[in-house]
Amino acid sequence: MKFALKIAAAAVIAATATGAFAQKGETVKIAWLDPLSGLMAAVGTNQLKTFQFFAEEFNKKNAAGVKFEIIGIDNKLSPQETTSALRSALDQGARYIVQGNGSGPALAIIDALEKNNARNPGKEALYLNYAAVDPDLTNSKCSYWQYRFDADTSMKMEALTTYMKDQPDIKKVYLLNQNYAHGQQVSKFAKENLKTKRPDVQIVGDDLHPLAQVRDFAPYVAKIKASGADTVITGNWGSDLALLIKSANDSGLNVKFYTYYAVTTGTPTAMGAASDGKVYQVGYAHYNMGGDMQKYAEDFKKKFNDDLYTTDVYTVFQALTEAFVKTKSTDPVKVAAAMEGMKFKSFNGEIELRKTDHQAQQGLYIAKWEKASAKYPYSPENTGYTLAPVKYYDAYVASTPTSCQMKRPGGAS
Repeated sequence: MKFALKIAAAAVIAATATGAFAQKGETVKIAWLDPLSGLMAAVGTNQLKTFQFFAEEFNKKNAAGVKFEIIGIDNKLSPQETTSALRSALDQGARYIVQGNGSGPALAIIDALEKNNARNPGKEALYLNYAAVDPDLTNSKCSYWQYRFDADTSMKMEALTTYMKDQPDIKKVYLLNQNYAHGQQVSKFAKENLKTKRPDVQIVGDDLHPLAQVRDFAPYVAKIKASGADTVITGNWGSDLALLIKSANDSGLNVKFYTYYAVTTGTPTAMGAASDGKVYQVGYAHYNMGGDMQKYAEDFKKKFNDDLYTTDVYTVFQALTEAFVKTKSTDPVKVAAAMEGMKFKSFNGEIELRKTDHQAQQGLYIAKWEKASAKYPYSPENTGYTLAPVKYYDAYVASTPTSCQMKRPGGAS
């Protein structure tokens, strides 16, 4: 018996030395699958740099003692390309997958990981969704193997319309969105929320356009002008928002834009002085967060001559590190279990990774485009302007219920 105990103890020591029980010194490969080509390449390139930047920062010091390595793969904003990219990532030893641009690629990852993780025990991978915001991804299509760190489309609309209901100058709203899951959901939730909160508001237009294909928004701007709208709600991002706002400013269109993604590459330049006081954004952060995040933003700008705007990437690394420490392991199976219901303080307040659907619950800001000032000095794309916070909503304000019927490994619910 004593001999058996000695063997067991020796096995534990050996396992610890090889990292099976102690993750210190391990390299954790994170595969980033997003666009590096096409009209959305500028956004993808910025976000890949953001992951590389925070990997370096966390490599300097993290409580788990691990080293992060980022593998960047261009998915061309295509679900099919994403499936191939994921295969390549898994072949390269990545067990953590990050993606954020487009809900079609997000769903492709969820489907592929469900199959991979069921068929390959011991080679499971976990998807950390940092920006794909279709509500279905944590509702009807929810997966145990996905955690979403951004607020979904419905949550952002909840906060946005809570702010809009108190703006008496909003009377006629035009909805213009990208024709895919997120854009369709922006339109749907805008109509539902306004009907409840501001039944007096008229919806004077509701258009969908192809994702990342439109180079001239003048025809859409002409329709908005003809409609008599005083406000546009859009979930557009990347070139689709930058080109829309540029066209609106070029034509002298005098409306307010309520947006999800005015921070994305090219949009600040498109807004410039002409959009002063006319563009609002809902999001989990803004350019002038103060504290460590402000220092990160300044360091990022010095290093890349670019702006740090996808700041929930920091939260992704934070959650992973906390889970590694808690489980003393980098095994995605253990990490996924440890993340359920996890609460921690991040740069924007307390985050909860809701157990029922793996949707992050967090506070949201409404920010307005205005001249940079002593109070809010950070100027994206060196425009001399900034998105200044005008309202903060606690997590419970924007939280929306879930219909997720989570299927956990081993049949637990």
